Amino acid sequence: MVRIISIANQKGGVGKTTTAVNLASALAGVRKRVLLVDLDPQGNATMGCGVDKHELEQSTCDVLLENVPPRKVLQRSAEDQFDVLPSNTDLTAAEVGLMNHSMRERRLALALKPLQDEYDYILIDCPPSLSMLTINALVASDGVLVPLQTEYYALEGLTGLLSTIEQIREYYNSRLKLEGILRTMHDMRNRLSAEVSRQLIEHFGDTVFRTIIPRNVRVAEAPSHGQSVLLYDRYSRGAVSYMALASEMVRRHESQPG
Repeated sequence: MVRIISIANQKGGVGKTTTAVNLASALAGVRKRVLLVDLDPQGNATMGCGVDKHELEQSTCDVLLENVPPRKVLQRSAEDQFDVLPSNTDLTAAEVGLMNHSMRERRLALALKPLQDEYDYILIDCPPSLSMLTINALVASDGVLVPLQTEYYALEGLTGLLSTIEQIREYYNSRLKLEGILRTMHDMRNRLSAEVSRQLIEHFGDTVFRTIIPRNVRVAEAPSHGQSVLLYDRYSRGAVSYMALASEMVRRHESQPG
């Protein structure tokens, strides 16, 4: 059964898109059928998968606003291992356009429904805001993966997102849960990083993934080549960490009842 996971954090610069692209690649690497939905008007996940956002004839915007079937919009990633529902700046129009649609919170959920039997994982890269696009992602999802940089303001930003998840669960999507908190851009030498990490585990326990994504220059370089870090340098610390994350996530799901 497919598992739909939003990768969300209203705070920018925490490794959200990086995680979306590299986790998609890593899950595909362990033979999972993966679709990555780019729901951010910046289109960075699209470019990071080797798809040129400037040459798109149709995008996620058309799927949401014009009822274009997702299959007509799908692209294949550069490494030819997973599918991408791409976006570009046209998606900005969806913020206003969705307000005029009935069932505006469920547009993405309805669009993805015909695809669910074709994938093991559908990952949604959300914009860095609690917008109508993000609400669509959360209503469509089973879980929310929260990338979190281990820094001073991390816990403060997390509170607002958890509150939003609870509201979505109450009003729109009772199956939604916190998939896990992923510590990103972690510097083992930094005392503050270690302290924030300790607090996360103290407050959220097993919800915090054991896997930690370290600061790694290869992870930072890969998007400029339109590749995941696993394709760019599969032996780098970043690539190994994302493979470990994919394995940990799959083990979690396989151990769950039902």
